[in-house]
Amino acid sequence: MSEQIEISPTGWVAKQAELYESSGGTKGATIEGVPCLLIDYRGRRSGTLRRTVLIYGRDGDDYLIVASKGGADEHPLWYLNLQEHPDVELRVGSERFPARAETLSAQEKARVWPGLVELFPQYAQYAKKTERDIPVVRLRRTGN
Repeated sequence: MSEQIEISPTGWVAKQAELYESSGGTKGATIEGVPCLLIDYRGRRSGTLRRTVLIYGRDGDDYLIVASKGGADEHPLWYLNLQEHPDVELRVGSERFPARAETLSAQEKARVWPGLVELFPQYAQYAKKTERDIPVVRLRRTGN
């Protein structure tokens, strides 16, 4: 990608994203022992290409990310951006590929939520901290 990518302004996220990318996915691929991915997405207002690091679960061949924002009462900005611009690029380990983001229905979320909480137990606490329904997003590969 030749376009400039703006990395998360959160210090530890920026450091981890830079380590993950510069190592070709061999370093920085976990958070607290849980697998994470890099997601490049487009800003809904600015049009700027942005990058962040997110924990992921799996559902078959698809990747699942949780818009928890630590249990805050508002959605994370990356989630609002994905609603507007669902086509993204992922780095999962050493592999980089395009994908499309889609928020799961309540029924689909109910099916996958227990596995996500097992993967990262803090999600259960985050859900208790907020009145907001925490979205789960499916990332489905769209190419090689």
